[in-house]
Amino acid sequence: MSDQDRETGMVTDIVEKTTILNMRGIYKSFPGVQALQDVDFSVYSGEIHGLVGKNGAGKSTLMSILMGLNSPDAGVIEIDKVVVKAMNPSDAIKSGVSYVPQRVNLMDSLTVAENILSGNMPVDRFGFIKWGEAFREAERRLKELGLHLNVRHKVEGITVAEKTMLAIAKALFSNARLIILDEPTAPLPRKDIDRLFGFVRFLRSRGAAFIYISHHIEEVFEICDRVTIMRDGRVVDVCEVKELTISELIEKLAGEFVKAYERESKIEEKEVLVVNDLTRRGYFEDINLTVRQGEIVGISGLQGCGAETLGKSLFAMEKYGLGEVFINGNPFAPTQPSQAFAKGLAFLPQDRYRFGLIGSRPVRENITYPIVSRFIMLLGLINRKMESEIVTDFIDRLGIIPPNPDQTARLLSGGNQQKVVFAKLAATKPYVLILHEPTQGIDVRAKQDIFRIISELSSEGVAIIIISSEVRELVDVCDRIIVMYEGRFVREFLKGCEETTPKNILLAVEGGDHNHDEREI
Repeated sequence: MSDQDRETGMVTDIVEKTTILNMRGIYKSFPGVQALQDVDFSVYSGEIHGLVGKNGAGKSTLMSILMGLNSPDAGVIEIDKVVVKAMNPSDAIKSGVSYVPQRVNLMDSLTVAENILSGNMPVDRFGFIKWGEAFREAERRLKELGLHLNVRHKVEGITVAEKTMLAIAKALFSNARLIILDEPTAPLPRKDIDRLFGFVRFLRSRGAAFIYISHHIEEVFEICDRVTIMRDGRVVDVCEVKELTISELIEKLAGEFVKAYERESKIEEKEVLVVNDLTRRGYFEDINLTVRQGEIVGISGLQGCGAETLGKSLFAMEKYGLGEVFINGNPFAPTQPSQAFAKGLAFLPQDRYRFGLIGSRPVRENITYPIVSRFIMLLGLINRKMESEIVTDFIDRLGIIPPNPDQTARLLSGGNQQKVVFAKLAATKPYVLILHEPTQGIDVRAKQDIFRIISELSSEGVAIIIISSEVRELVDVCDRIIVMYEGRFVREFLKGCEETTPKNILLAVEGGDHNHDEREI
């Protein structure tokens, strides 16, 4: 296949559409929850099959059964028309099924080559690893995917985007015939998404099959052939993507018509956050930013543009170098996140599993531990009634499933874990709230809930910064959007202006339309 064919997905070889996976009548329940009910799901060879649904719809449970992590209460699983009676993870892999999870798990202390070739390292007749051959083979595989990583480097030193691509590479080169991609593009810039999609289409043309799980509706239309829509543990429809519209798919997902989020701005004159000439060499330079009371400012840019580091630096997760920062007119120079919290700045990191959640503790404690001092009574006892009212309110407003404050956080789905972290930050009622990819991994309805709470917080006077690659969402919710490129603010788009369109913003993000204005933004 030519490079052009690989990029466009043009099929030069005709592959017969045979059923590689057939799951019929799948039931699964957990204590108090009917997770799956009479689910049928099939995938053809040479197909990219989308699997979509709100958080808690049953997608993760269905895939965990396919991968042998859970056993169905009832139902039949066929792979290549052979009934699999007792699937376990080893059997799934042997059957040609691979899974790239939303939260990538790699061996960080080992090299890129060792991760790529794990379990299949070349050895000589004495059992010693042939490192030269291992490095050459790893480089060959990565080059075929279009990745340029130093295979001798340890994985702990590469970026989140590179880790995701590396995990995908492991699956693609494991001779799997059915690959499950769970939110694979979440941390990736557009150019890496295009590269990934090009290779996935190339493999599809050779007969490989993919199950593509995503909350990014546009991606379903960009990459998928068919899509299965789940709601409340059931399959509500299976459609050819070419016969659907975006609005129809959203309506099927939600079970009702969902309008685009609309927000009325309520910006006050008071300057809550002021950043003057903030510079950290190699990460960001000459950052000047003022955010007023009730204002929502979006920051968007390519992976590595400096926006993520800026957010972490303001929250004292990293040093912010030279410059001045003020909150409500007072100097702001915390040396650790707890001090940032105390001074009124809260931060939602992209990796909320690592930095925002205590997985072994219940939902209740995760939401309230930053503000537990508010509930302390005489003798150090906690006012459980007051705590319960706050927790129940956020569970209801965000639609956290299951709605059980004593549920262990690590047992929730990824999207519901994210909601818990957001609830924790919202409960602190900060002066400044910085959100990094707040809707990543969250379904259409939950996004509406989060946007509504963001709007409520802004109307209460909170100054909000949203760092996101979801340009269309920023256009809907932000008062202005700043594009960051190679560590600098290069362009500003104001709400309601004719030029403020997703297309124009994406053009600036990709480096195609810069206006290097040194004025204070």
